[in-house]
Amino acid sequence: MTDQTPLRRAIRPLPAIAAAALAALLAACSAFSGGGAPAALPAGLSARMDQPGASLDKAQALGLINSYRASVGAGALAADASLDAQAQELANQYAQTGTAPRPPQGVAAMRSSAGYATFAETFSGWRNSSPDAAALATAGARRAGIAVAANPTSAYGVHWVLLLAQ
Repeated sequence: MTDQTPLRRAIRPLPAIAAAALAALLAACSAFSGGGAPAALPAGLSARMDQPGASLDKAQALGLINSYRASVGAGALAADASLDAQAQELANQYAQTGTAPRPPQGVAAMRSSAGYATFAETFSGWRNSSPDAAALATAGARRAGIAVAANPTSAYGVHWVLLLAQ
């Protein structure tokens, strides 16, 4: 029988090396492939919408959505004021009733969410949910409207609606 001690010593650190390599690989993943959020988010994406006077930076929110769409091969969305108004009406209704709205006619996709205080959190939730991620990448969509409504007396506080249309 031969002495395998040197071989065992050489194999022993492999799990630790593999774990370190996996950690480095996960850290290198982009935010759009399921990894963590970017180190420094623009204030418009990380601003809490449950604070008095809070205002969603719709251009930054749409920019984040369009970055995601580009990463999955979908075309960019244009901001649409009429869809913003529709989304705001639905978000207000959602915040008052606590019942998720139904997609209006003529909308290719709709996402709604409640309980996330910032757009970055909301987007991350959508991106990490297979049905929501598929809706964000809706191929026929060319226009978008987004809105948020806060209601401190509701169970979830902050309510979000995103509408995508052709």
